[in-house]
Amino acid sequence: MSFESAIAEIERIDKKAVKLQTSCGPAAKMTWRRWGEGRPLILLHGGAGSWLHWIRNIETLSRGRSVWVPDMPGFGDSDLPAGPHDADALAPFVLDGINQLVKGRFDLVGFSFGALVASLIAAEQPSELDQLVLVSGASIGLVAKPPALKSLRGTQTAAERAEVFRSNLHTLMLSNAASIDDLAVLVQEHASSRERAKNRKLALTDILLRLTPKWRCAACGIWGLQDAIYRDRVDELKRIVASLGLRDAIFLQDAGHWLQYERADEFNGILPRLLEQPVKA
Repeated sequence: MSFESAIAEIERIDKKAVKLQTSCGPAAKMTWRRWGEGRPLILLHGGAGSWLHWIRNIETLSRGRSVWVPDMPGFGDSDLPAGPHDADALAPFVLDGINQLVKGRFDLVGFSFGALVASLIAAEQPSELDQLVLVSGASIGLVAKPPALKSLRGTQTAAERAEVFRSNLHTLMLSNAASIDDLAVLVQEHASSRERAKNRKLALTDILLRLTPKWRCAACGIWGLQDAIYRDRVDELKRIVASLGLRDAIFLQDAGHWLQYERADEFNGILPRLLEQPVKA
């Protein structure tokens, strides 16, 4: 896929969305997109991300579901609210938006930083939340030295910037170099240029272990075994995940951190199957 085709693909999917806004503080607005009709499914993007983290999943998942994807405050098209910008500060804005816009029972899926925000929302025990799915969820105490990423400093051309994004995607987000197409680069470039919610540190703690006892909904998780965060500590990852009390925990071979992009077809089949499982009354 060329950059021109990638731009056209993003525009095509974006044009299908219904766009709405909710408040995220005084004079600040959070932008939501909705595709499809039916039982609500809410997708929360990762750090340095936006709705585009789900670009390869939205159309499939919105067949028979209404898919709601916000740009969380300080990311993408949403305003940066005053005050702190870590997950615990943003989660109330997201939950308030859900309460305003989403009618009836819903399922909640969070990717990476979004998994932490989703976990905090689940800990508030919203009565309409049926199922929680963590995708590449962190905050479980396995803190590793972050991989060294290349800087854009000194780049002068679009091609030079694209090569930096390709390198960083391979280092942190996608395990297979063949997955790093022009669409992935464009998503990364768009997200990094619009990330304003900085100084996020909760993801480096074990807060998820303290949140799970507060959940009252069914919960599942999906991790990639080639995730740069965990690939050298897979046994520890599996041991800790086993302690979370999840209904299902799936580990994908040959998948990196951004697994719903790298293994989109497989993910688009797995997630509906997880969500189709009966929920205890």
